This record gives sequence, C-alpha cells and structure tokens, in this order.
Amino acid sequence: MTALQPALPAAAPHPTPATASRAWPRAALGTAGVLLLALGATWLNALHGWRIAALWLVGAGLGFALHRAAFTFAGGFRALLVERRTRAMRAQLLLLGLGAVLFLPTFALAPGWGLQVGGIIAPAGVATVVGAFLFGIGMHWAGACVSGTLFCAGAGSPPAWLTIPFAVVGATLAAATGAYWSGLPALPTVSLQGLFGTMPALGLILGALATAWGVLVLLERRRTGAVEPLFAVREGLAPLAWGAAALALLNLATLLLAGRPWGIVAAFPLWGSRLIGDLGLDDPLFWAWWAEQGRGARLLAPLTADRFGVMAVAVVIGAGLSAALTGRMLLGRRLTLRAAAGAAFGGTLLGFGAILAGGCNISAYVSGIASGSLHGWAWIAAALAGYASALGLARRLG
Repeated sequence: MTALQPALPAAAPHPTPATASRAWPRAALGTAGVLLLALGATWLNALHGWRIAALWLVGAGLGFALHRAAFTFAGGFRALLVERRTRAMRAQLLLLGLGAVLFLPTFALAPGWGLQVGGIIAPAGVATVVGAFLFGIGMHWAGACVSGTLFCAGAGSPPAWLTIPFAVVGATLAAATGAYWSGLPALPTVSLQGLFGTMPALGLILGALATAWGVLVLLERRRTGAVEPLFAVREGLAPLAWGAAALALLNLATLLLAGRPWGIVAAFPLWGSRLIGDLGLDDPLFWAWWAEQGRGARLLAPLTADRFGVMAVAVVIGAGLSAALTGRMLLGRRLTLRAAAGAAFGGTLLGFGAILAGGCNISAYVSGIASGSLHGWAWIAAALAGYASALGLARRLG
C-alpha cells in the first residue's frame, strides 16, 4: 500500500461514514474556512491588488472541487493498472477535452479582446521523460500527486502534510542542480495550433482523447463486464464529471486572471530557495535554474505576490472547507512509520521529478495538453510508466 492508502480508500481519499460521524462540528469548521478565505482575499487585495486576491479565491475553488468530487490522478492510475477500472482516467480525459475546448479558442480570440494570455507550451525531451517517470514513482509511494496531496492535506491527512515539505525539498534540489540537467537533449517546442490552426488542432486533441476513451471503455468492459458511469454520485461525493467541469472552468478563470493556466509545483522551489537564502546557506540567485526564463524576479518578489504559492495554499483551504461542510475531515488519524516513509520518499520524487520534467500532473499534463503542447502527451506516458514500475516493484517486495 502507498502512504495515503492506509488512511484513505483507493481512488477516493475520504474517510468512511463511521469516521465522518466523528468529524468536528461542521458549522464551526465551515465558518472558520469561509472567514479565512475572506480575510486572505482582503489582505492580498490590500497588498497586491484584486487579481491576486481573485486567484486566491479561484485556488480555493479548485481545492473545493478536487475534494468534493474526490478527483484523483494517482487513484486513477492505480484503478486502471490494478483493476482495469477506468472511471477516474476517463474523468481526466473529460477534463483535458473541456480544457482544450475552452483554451484554444481563447488563445485565438484573446488579442482581439485586448488580453495577454498564453498556454503552457514546452519542448519534450529527456528531462521531460525522466522527470515524469520519477514523478510517477513518487505518486505511487506518496499515494497521491501534488494536487491530490494538497487536497488531502486540507482534509487533515497526516501523510499529506509530511509529503508537502519533502516535495519542497525535492523541487529545491532539482532547482539547485539545474545546471547539470537543463541542457539535456529535447525536441523543438511543438504547438498544435501553431502547426495546424485552432480548429484543426482542437479536432486532433479531441480525436486523440476520444480514441483513448474508447480503449479505456473496452479494457474495463472486458475485465468487469460493465463501465462505471461518470455522472453517478458515489457515497455522497459529487460526480467525477462535475469535478472535471468545475476544474476546467476554474482553470480558464486562472488563465484569464494570470495570463497562464493553473500550475502548482513552481511554488515549491521558490519556498525552498527562499528558505536557503534567508538562512544564509547559499544564494539561489546564482543557480542556473533561477537564471533561466527570468525566474529570478520571483525570488526577489514577496511570497504573497507569487500566484503559484498563493493558489497552492488556497487549494488546501478550499479542500478543508469542503471536508468540513461534508463531515469528512481526517483529523485524529495516526501517522504510521510506513506511511511516513512513503510520504518522505514519494514526496521527494514528486518535487524533483516535477521540476525536472517542467511541470507536474497539473501544469504539464492537464494544462499542457489543453494548451495544445505535445510535451503533455510525453509527460503522461512517462508518468504512467513510472507508476506502473513502482507498483510492480512494490508487489515483488511484498
């Protein structure tokens, strides 16, 4: 079992009804969550303006949707590889399709609207594949991806709270060693809409997703004789289709507010590098990774002005609000040695692999494919392979 699995059912990180009945009073926790979000938005608006305050609220909405629908990526990988159940993977495909439908026309129309927006378009290379492979291994041992870890942390999962600092360690280590791997071979950056135009690119993406959908349905029907529906309410959880739609719309809101789609992991090397600099251990401004693409400006700006970090914190709070309102807080659970080891090892690989690959399951996979970038497809193939290899090794080791 992976780190979060002793505390959470596979592919649905929520407590059982018996555990939920012992949850803290919903009204008190829900009120505290709403007040925290309101105070945070007011404070950020006073410090940096309405956009960062709006992104704070969007991040909370993302966390609420992730938790309310139990929208997991690691759980989808596991269900597919172990049981050939594909509902969670098909929900991911729906999220990708909705994202592409929303993003590509927005990119085309934005100049006429006076908007400056851009997708996550990156080259696919050795670093992408190796990093995503390591990320997939980390997903298995940590029991969740980065977004899953954040929303489990919001629900009070002890392993998730341990995974986060180790993901920061891994991401910071990757940034510190960027000079050694940033020059690895890579293909040219490929944008489907740049090659074929907006509508043909959208047709190619939707066609590829439809093909993958058909393959998943065939696999599940052959193994189980039926296909789990996406619109079904599962033990009080919102349907996965609702989760996919909510995440896609909130990602569009992120694009319009920030000029770039949703991303999470970029906050981790910033937090770790700032800590190293503040302690006087080194000057991250001289690291090659921070010198690339103008990243150094983020090191000099206040942490409260960094939209990646602001949204990541808000995801935790939004998930906590959802857990409070539904009576599904995980407070009071014990952190076993086995879970702690998985969180530490898996979290480190999550952080390191995401920075090496140029993104995590959110920025590289979801936002990358929805932006029309081919590197997102390379990322998911490598991440699935990494998860499968970790799963196979765990079985051999018992």
